[in-house]
Amino acid sequence: MSYIARIEIDDRNLPPPTPEIDQERKVAVFDLLEENSFKLPARDDRVVPEGPYAVELSIRDKRLVFDVKMDEGDKAAEFHLSLSPFRQVVKDYWAICESYFDAVKNLPPSQIETIDMARRGIHNEGARVLQERLEGKADVDTDTARRLFTLICVLHFGG
Repeated sequence: MSYIARIEIDDRNLPPPTPEIDQERKVAVFDLLEENSFKLPARDDRVVPEGPYAVELSIRDKRLVFDVKMDEGDKAAEFHLSLSPFRQVVKDYWAICESYFDAVKNLPPSQIETIDMARRGIHNEGARVLQERLEGKADVDTDTARRLFTLICVLHFGG
C-alpha cells in the first residue's frame, strides 16, 4: 500500500500561525501520518515507484506544489495545482473555523455542535475539490484528502 510517511510544509514565507491554526496543522499532520492512502498512478507506461513517500507542500508562483519523493529521498513526482479552485472553499473554511474557535470559548455545546457540523461540511467540500484536482496525479482517499486540505488551508492563508 502506498502512503505518505513524512510530510513537510514549506511555510518559510508565511507569517507565524495563530495558536488555533498551529493546532489545526499539528492535528492534521499527526492524523495524516497515522493513517493515509497516497498512490501515484502509472503514467505514460512509466513504472511509478510505490511508497512510502515524503511529501513537501509549498506555494510557488501562486501555485500549490506537491513535491513527492521516495522516503529515501529520490524524486517520485512533482505536480503544481492552481490555487483558484481552492480560494472560496479555503476562505469559507477559515471563516467557519473562526466562528468555531469563538464558539468553543463562549457558547453552549448545542450551538458549538451546529457550527462544527457546518465546519465539517465545508471541510468535506475542500477534500472533494482536492481529490478532483489530484485526479491523474495522485489517488487519495477521503480522509487523506481532508487532512491534506487542512494543510493547504494553513499554506493558503498562512495565519
